[in-house]
Amino acid sequence: MLSRFANVCGQCAHLIRRTLPQRQLLQQSTARVRTKSTFGGHRPDPGAEAARKLRLRSTLYYVTAGGIFIVGLSYAAVPLYTIFCQAYSYGGTTSEGHDSEKVEHMVKVNDRILKIRFNADIGSSMRWNFKPQQYELKVAPGETALAFYTAKNPTDKPVIGISTYNVIPFEAGAYFNKIQCFCFEEQQLNPHEEVDMPVFFYIDPEYVKDPALEFCDTITLSYTFFEAKEGLKLNFPSYAKPHVA
Repeated sequence: MLSRFANVCGQCAHLIRRTLPQRQLLQQSTARVRTKSTFGGHRPDPGAEAARKLRLRSTLYYVTAGGIFIVGLSYAAVPLYTIFCQAYSYGGTTSEGHDSEKVEHMVKVNDRILKIRFNADIGSSMRWNFKPQQYELKVAPGETALAFYTAKNPTDKPVIGISTYNVIPFEAGAYFNKIQCFCFEEQQLNPHEEVDMPVFFYIDPEYVKDPALEFCDTITLSYTFFEAKEGLKLNFPSYAKPHVA
């Protein structure tokens, strides 16, 4: 066994010698050239100097490419994150993609009535007035419902807003399906303009089969409007639960 171990070690050492990085060889060559220049008065070897410049150029290219890649990720983060949240009901975010055939044939659960509450908030710099037209609706799982929010721009200038939303408790977001809403899209209101914003939704009948929601009969749908500005990043809760079809 010891002889076999020594044989393996010898093979590893041979491979390491064969794969010695070129950069180390260049560094050793540069070090020798500097030693000669310092003690022997010789000029640096043109080949070593060219290799050093090539190394510097390569490093610069890598750093630049890395910077461009990071900047690109920062711009793509928000839309990608939004798509992920809508697909997987991330952090109480409701499910966007609904099956129209399922909506037509889903069975209403009459013995489980849910109380849907509506909340409205605005960002610190947002100049709109924003509120729900109804503060509460009673909906059965498997039943479609329509709610409205009202937004008004009381200023003398056009204001563009964009909204986010979530559902509390977060687990209910996987069953809260929006057929139509105004979230994640920029809305411009002219001076003193007021609009009604509909939310058409339903609670998936599978809600009643989730043991985590057995005693939960109240769901809060909350929207927050922000003024749309360059570089705006929308924040989301940090809890994920996949959508249950």
